Amino acid sequence: MNAPNVLFAQTRAQLDRLGLPDRDTTPAEESARTFEDGCHFRIEVPTVNSAQAAETLLAESRRRGLTVNRVTETRGMYRHTVGELRAYAQLGEEYGAQILMSVGPRAPYDIGAGVQTPEGARIGYRLRGQEQVVRAVEDVKRGIEAGIRGFVVYDEGLLWVLHRLRTAGELPAGIHLKVSAHCGHGNPSSAQMLEMLGANSFNPVRDLPLPMLAAIRAAVSIPLDCHVDNPRLSGGFVRTYEAPEFVRAAAPVHLKTGNSALEGHGVTPTPCQLEDILRQIEIVTEFLDRHLPTARQTPAGRRHAPVAG
Repeated sequence: MNAPNVLFAQTRAQLDRLGLPDRDTTPAEESARTFEDGCHFRIEVPTVNSAQAAETLLAESRRRGLTVNRVTETRGMYRHTVGELRAYAQLGEEYGAQILMSVGPRAPYDIGAGVQTPEGARIGYRLRGQEQVVRAVEDVKRGIEAGIRGFVVYDEGLLWVLHRLRTAGELPAGIHLKVSAHCGHGNPSSAQMLEMLGANSFNPVRDLPLPMLAAIRAAVSIPLDCHVDNPRLSGGFVRTYEAPEFVRAAAPVHLKTGNSALEGHGVTPTPCQLEDILRQIEIVTEFLDRHLPTARQTPAGRRHAPVAG
């Protein structure tokens, strides 16, 4: 009987010629990549859906000696006033944190009923019709006018449009385009495609084991955004002990931390939930210090830059 490592040899060789790993990579193979500043990981807190919650989170994390490198809003920019968008941008400047806002128009907000059905749920948050693409680009322009420079994108076509507008100089060159886990991508080929379409970071689906994450890392150079814990509606699983392995196998990586305090993704954290988020940040930071002390986190206030290596 053939050994498992020679099964499908022709296909594996073809994938290798395409610059893709020929299998899921064992976690023992450490990532040699870092952020441009030489650091291996950053802490991201998603679902911070009000400027007031963002201010509390950033102020309290600083008071406790914790570093939050990125704050991500997930409700949608067009659900916020311009004043609120400006407040987010100002908080990013004050605390040296990257602020990512979600492009507002997406399937759950559309008038189409398909996404509300069990079958239609599989389309994720993708856009329906060209008019929604137009509105999504307008949403990004509104955010840019308010000082926002980072955007969560849920549709590959929109990603391609925004990247081409950025390349043509019609949008600022420095805007960051992050692909959400709601797009449903979880393999190296998809990750490589998203990088080619202009993604600056990529959030794989939340439940990938370490060999799959390592294989994605082998295929792309952009940072991976990996969930350490999740709200109940996304499975509720908590992977704190795997956080050091995420860094070892997938650096440079944003460790998405604190969502287990929440029920779902479109909510605004309460004061009690913010306290639970801060506790989870402290625990994850402790686990990195304890189990992977050689890993370096980008310091607070450091400007966010591309990856190296």
